Amino acid sequence: MGIIGIRIIIENCTGCGICESNCPFGAIEIQNDVAVIDEETCTLCGACVESCPFEAIEMKKGEETEIFPKKEEFKGVMTFAEFAHGELSRVALEMLSIGREIAEKRGTTLSSVIIGNGNLTPHAEKLIKHGADRVYIIENSEFRYFNDELFSEALTSLISEKSPEVFIGGATSQGRALLPRVAASLRVGLTADCTELDIDEGGNLLQTRPAFGGNIMATILTPNHRPQIATIRPRVMKVPSCDENRKGTIEKFDFNSDSVKIAKTIRDSVKIKEEGINLADAEIIVSGGRGVGGKEKFKIIFDLAKELNAAVGASRAAVDAGWVSYPHQVGQTGTTVSPKLYIACGISGAIQHQVGMRSSDAIIAINIDPGAPIFDIATYGFVGDLHKIIPNLISEIRRMK
Repeated sequence: MGIIGIRIIIENCTGCGICESNCPFGAIEIQNDVAVIDEETCTLCGACVESCPFEAIEMKKGEETEIFPKKEEFKGVMTFAEFAHGELSRVALEMLSIGREIAEKRGTTLSSVIIGNGNLTPHAEKLIKHGADRVYIIENSEFRYFNDELFSEALTSLISEKSPEVFIGGATSQGRALLPRVAASLRVGLTADCTELDIDEGGNLLQTRPAFGGNIMATILTPNHRPQIATIRPRVMKVPSCDENRKGTIEKFDFNSDSVKIAKTIRDSVKIKEEGINLADAEIIVSGGRGVGGKEKFKIIFDLAKELNAAVGASRAAVDAGWVSYPHQVGQTGTTVSPKLYIACGISGAIQHQVGMRSSDAIIAINIDPGAPIFDIATYGFVGDLHKIIPNLISEIRRMK
């Protein structure tokens, strides 16, 4: 039995309007002192049922129109290994890190899937050396360029046959285009842009991501259907160490695309050479925030970065103020980074900024406010005026050089 609808018990309804005000989708309206539900707008969330003090609303139960496989039939953890321009992306290896952790907690295996053209076996071997137990290769000339329509059909076919309990991929341009299509085809949910993943004893994936503009961290569960699908922000997870002696299984998966209708054709794919700053790959980042005090004063951040051969980052407040351009922005609405050293200068450390840099190996915070949240995650903290501390720091670096 499943929830198939909702109805008003007219004899109990008083027309008080509580359900109307509590409906998050505007699906209820009071007409002639009785609540009326627009079933096309209603999502069956149940908020009105819980809010009604007169028990005048009930969910209608009946046989579900679709039969989903039992959760017990799904086993293992699977990751999507992004591959483009003849090489695995860093995020492909990052997914193995959290995938391995979840697989070990569930006492199951970790597999990965790589889609592309050419000889993919060496790349599959690399995935095994970084933690995969099994790698599925979907190899065909049609997969020379990334096409979300074609790739999603192939991936859906593989997942349907192998039935993993958990499937994860990077929240990159590829992942964001591909995995929602896969989830829709499989009729399951997807939690996007996660910053943390864990799994409970019942096998429910704990998918944590920023919500309400980054003001809270929400942990989302999808307990009813499998697989549980999530995308994870790049640079949040570490690349697992490489074990040259690690062994695993490589299996080619045959996918017949003859019956697949594709609306678009990718004619070419060009890799653009990055110029200037590259926050994502920087080992040291010096970031400035509102506490720097102005566009002209931001020069001190660039000066320190130059001495350390570091990239320059910024908080959203500094970018919004026009002190530095958007490519420097670190955080929820900017770049997620994971350097060896992150120096936060005049940054309060709101959760929106933390989710973009807290996986750094070491964090140094410089802030005049001793109660700034950045100190809660800092490895080392300096309470004071950054315009006095940084010049002394630059002088000491030059002396040591």
